[in-house]
Amino acid sequence: MNKRAGIGFYVFLIIFVFLVMFPFIWVFLTSIKPVGEIFSSFNWFTKHPSLDSYVAAFTHRPLVRYMLNSFVVSIVTTLLAVAFASFAAYALTRLPIKGKGLILGIVLASSMFPQVAILSPMFNIVTGLGLRNSYLGLVLPYITISLPLAIWILATFFQKIPFELEESAKLDGASPFQTFRKIIFPLAAPGVFTTGILVFIAAWNEYLFALTINSNDAWRTVPVGISMYTSEFSIPWGDISAATVIVTIPIVILVLIFQRRIVSGLTSGSVKE
Repeated sequence: MNKRAGIGFYVFLIIFVFLVMFPFIWVFLTSIKPVGEIFSSFNWFTKHPSLDSYVAAFTHRPLVRYMLNSFVVSIVTTLLAVAFASFAAYALTRLPIKGKGLILGIVLASSMFPQVAILSPMFNIVTGLGLRNSYLGLVLPYITISLPLAIWILATFFQKIPFELEESAKLDGASPFQTFRKIIFPLAAPGVFTTGILVFIAAWNEYLFALTINSNDAWRTVPVGISMYTSEFSIPWGDISAATVIVTIPIVILVLIFQRRIVSGLTSGSVKE
């Protein structure tokens, strides 16, 4: 019975992984098909694999520029969001502040607003500051939408750290900032890495603000840039598939490099000792 259950589990696991990975597999297989074959058949594999779509993805649109823009915006957003969220989460979980629950509730409520609800005021603010078609013009709204989630995630990790460590540091004469920098922040490193990866991926994939604020082609990010591959009379699915594969590789590499820290952060934040 146990053997059958084990076999059934692995069969279910294989089916589940296949269903999850199917869109990515199909995009990759489409990217290596000749252009004429993409529209003429729905065969999984092609007998004549080609890299023409990858060449076209770089030559028809400035894909390298799009990726550079996404890297800069995502990295700056991640660094600023994690820094501000760390201070806020530390203050809300470790310092004697009244109304902590109410403040955290407001932070959580602010993250529930759809992006389209704040798009217009954010567009007016960025335009008023003269930051359209710039990196900072995207970093500001990205921090706005990523900060609430980052605060909540980091607050979970900071709450797990024993208060005795902080009290010992106070007895040794450490200030709250020294305690945060030398004790609390290093112990919460798995949570910080997890939060940083989630913020980076969210900024990398964001589309609505990038489409609205940066209208100049030289400042577009990856999601908007790929959507611009389409024309009035045709949709180059080969180029789009190839570009999708190319821009997914950095995220996959990033997750693979930090997978241990991500798993450690997720598990340590969800289990209380």
